[in-house]
Amino acid sequence: QVQLVESGGGLVQVGGSLRLSCTASGRTFSAYAMGWFRQAPGSERKFVAAIVGSGSSTYYADSVKGRFTISRDNAKNTVYLQMNSLKPEDTADYYCAVRWSTNDSGTYWNDYDYDYWGQGTQVTVSS
Repeated sequence: QVQLVESGGGLVQVGGSLRLSCTASGRTFSAYAMGWFRQAPGSERKFVAAIVGSGSSTYYADSVKGRFTISRDNAKNTVYLQMNSLKPEDTADYYCAVRWSTNDSGTYWNDYDYDYWGQGTQVTVSS
């Protein structure tokens, strides 16, 4: 049974930091790209960041560039999202996802680029 479990969400003040983790089980994920998306109340799910299987390439939404960093530890089957300088508009449920393809070409910022999703972790940034 494949599972993606997000953790690390919580309540943080403006300007603070959080590190989200997404741990995969049931399959080895080192060959596959993984992404983070977020969904604020009343809004559609939006791309945040992605990383290819080797970790050699990363992609970010403009809204988080310079503040968020995606990384992965394939030995632990875990992908991370380090979030710094948090803003109220970063408040959302954050989801990790995996793409079952070893081909690194193509897009990474659409939710249909991914095949399997975690249940999400909530991040609230208070002002």
